[in-house]
Amino acid sequence: MITLYDEGVYLIHGTQVVKASDKAALQAAGVTDADPEKAKEGTIAYGILKEHNTSGDMAHLKVRFDAMASHDITYVGIVQTARASGMEKFPLPYALTNCHNSLCAVGGTINDDDHLFGLSAAKKYGGIYVPPHLAVIHQYVREMLAGSGKMILGSDSHTRYGALGTMAVGEGGGELVKQLLKDTWDVAYPGVVAIYLDGKPAPYVGPQDIALAIIRAVFDNGYVKNKVMEFVGPGIASMTTDYRNGVDVMTTETTCLTSVWATDEDTHAFLKAHKRAEEYKKLEPAQVAYYDGCVYVDLSKIKPMIAMPFHPSNVFSIDELYENLTDILHDVETEAARIAGGRATFTMMDKVVNGKLTVQQGVIGGCAGGNYTNVVEAAHALKDGSCGDGEFYLSVYPSSQPVYVDLDRKGLLADLMDAGAIVKTAFCGPCFGAGDVPANNAFSIRHNTRNFPNREGSKPGDGQMAAVALMDARSIAATALNGGVLTSAETLDCWGDIPEYHFEDRAYRARVYNGFNKADAAVDLRLGPNIKDWPEMQPLAKNILLRVASKIEDEVTTTDELIPSGETSSYRSNPLGLAEFTLSRRDPAYVGKAKAVRALEDARLAGKDADDAALNEAYDVLKKEFSLTDDAVKEIQIGSVLYANKPGDGSAREQAASCQRVLGGLANITQEYATKRYRSNCMNWGMLPFHLKGSPDSFEVDDFIYVPDVLASLDGDGQNIKAYVIRNGQVGEITLYLQEMTAEEKAIIKAGCLINYNRNR
Repeated sequence: MITLYDEGVYLIHGTQVVKASDKAALQAAGVTDADPEKAKEGTIAYGILKEHNTSGDMAHLKVRFDAMASHDITYVGIVQTARASGMEKFPLPYALTNCHNSLCAVGGTINDDDHLFGLSAAKKYGGIYVPPHLAVIHQYVREMLAGSGKMILGSDSHTRYGALGTMAVGEGGGELVKQLLKDTWDVAYPGVVAIYLDGKPAPYVGPQDIALAIIRAVFDNGYVKNKVMEFVGPGIASMTTDYRNGVDVMTTETTCLTSVWATDEDTHAFLKAHKRAEEYKKLEPAQVAYYDGCVYVDLSKIKPMIAMPFHPSNVFSIDELYENLTDILHDVETEAARIAGGRATFTMMDKVVNGKLTVQQGVIGGCAGGNYTNVVEAAHALKDGSCGDGEFYLSVYPSSQPVYVDLDRKGLLADLMDAGAIVKTAFCGPCFGAGDVPANNAFSIRHNTRNFPNREGSKPGDGQMAAVALMDARSIAATALNGGVLTSAETLDCWGDIPEYHFEDRAYRARVYNGFNKADAAVDLRLGPNIKDWPEMQPLAKNILLRVASKIEDEVTTTDELIPSGETSSYRSNPLGLAEFTLSRRDPAYVGKAKAVRALEDARLAGKDADDAALNEAYDVLKKEFSLTDDAVKEIQIGSVLYANKPGDGSAREQAASCQRVLGGLANITQEYATKRYRSNCMNWGMLPFHLKGSPDSFEVDDFIYVPDVLASLDGDGQNIKAYVIRNGQVGEITLYLQEMTAEEKAIIKAGCLINYNRNR
């Protein structure tokens, strides 16, 4: 089904994959002067990156994007940061969509206050404003902004438009601020991996099935981590572009950097149908192209899949699930108990009835599931059927108003509703825990993008816990038709009859504010009572004293654990208010400990003596062991530090880092960063992204870690940074290091944050 090559490959004439070490095969194919450095220029990715690079050095890219997009739990902070840094207008098309807090269900007026802030910002700075319920962020960009050969930056991790030939990147808000200030996205030239698609998927196999199969093959081994996934091969032609979009958006879950697909006449037809035929460009690899690896996918062998809780990589075919049902469900229960930590209970075995797994909820929606093709297939499966009158219920969210309208005009929404499905407006909430939150101990199947712990909205700290599995809309519809008994789409014979989609943009013309190049400085920003400026951040001092506020030794720590999604979204425009939720579902003691450390630094800056016995003891140790004077000790900057083995898997949202920073965080210590975007967020918020050599056994929560001459370490190679753990009057040594950083990233950390860096300029 899927094969990973253990070395680089050459793609010859777009159809023949040859290992770089197979000289005989290369010669037989007519490649007599195989040079990987030269042949890598034959990839689609190289051409697009070269066109957008401003550095003149392809090894060290400085990229300017063609357009950007943010939604309503990120754009307020981005605009606030950019205007504090001196921005006067948006220099590129920037879409502000409203698909995350669009329900305005909690928090009083503050959600719609954010929306009116967005509209006023679009008018003041020249942006594009998409009102609530009109479209989820990524569908709007597919329909109105993406195009072949473009690059688009978004403040959402699922910013992926590769199936349209657009290299799109999801990053934290700081990277979008840099573009608004006409700076660049800086990254070393990434590896490029060929995703070679062969064959044709079965009619009952959907894009989520293909995506989950790929995620299973590459996530755990990091095969495509921080690399470009370039989709090539004859199998592309077996899918429509709408179908390809559903595969492409899920590449985020592989931890790749971005994605791009070879384009063809179906891509052209998609763009033409959306009245943007001029955005099409034929993109394909050169006759000889070198890739750093290859994922061979035989589409014909992929079966309906399911990603069991609590990660999109926990994947089985539905057949495999039933063949090993007891073992798999037991593993889920074991992991649920670890996640809950005794605060809540989630069970699976009680959901098995007559050998079949029963489900309490189904959801089809968002940027992955709400596409036209997926909803059509679900409607065909459920036509003249019923979801039943038991616990199970199905919610369907078409991805945009134009998709909704065309489905309605074809009678397909009526088919869904007649079967008992509830059809709702374009909304991302179920994907991150702000809509369709299941009942306690309920099991939900969803064609959304993620199934991380508690991302469905439950609260283990309050004794509530549910869980989500990811499935394709086709198998979700088959399950709905079976009253909630988990069922593979392979059991039905109704697939593939997709009527032509007719895009109509009248709803957009009626409601979307298109203000690019129409900035009006006279417009006042609409500032609701919850929209707050960022607090002041101090620049980095020569010497720092870190107090460990949390130590997390899980294999991976997601951004949802660093700062929960769901109900916290209402506070995303209030940095200090949101920070109260930091690590609340993973380490509830963190906020109190971090704030106590921040109070120590506030007292130091005010020239007050420390009213903390442990800190005074640490000061005594520093004076004794390092021969520091009283005055020298008072110059040491104090901050909290979080240790996690591998933090940052998942969302791009910068609040996973900024919340730590506003609570007084100065650094993270890790074995590895799960994603580039989380590490970038830490640096943009002035936090040192330390790595630890060796195990974390030498320090615990509440210990102090003294890092002398940290500014010198930043200016040097940062490879062997001696730090000292202070505990109970004793000193132990650890070694930290920093991975490669640009001069600008170092300057941002020294300044204390991106805002300070820009003000200094």
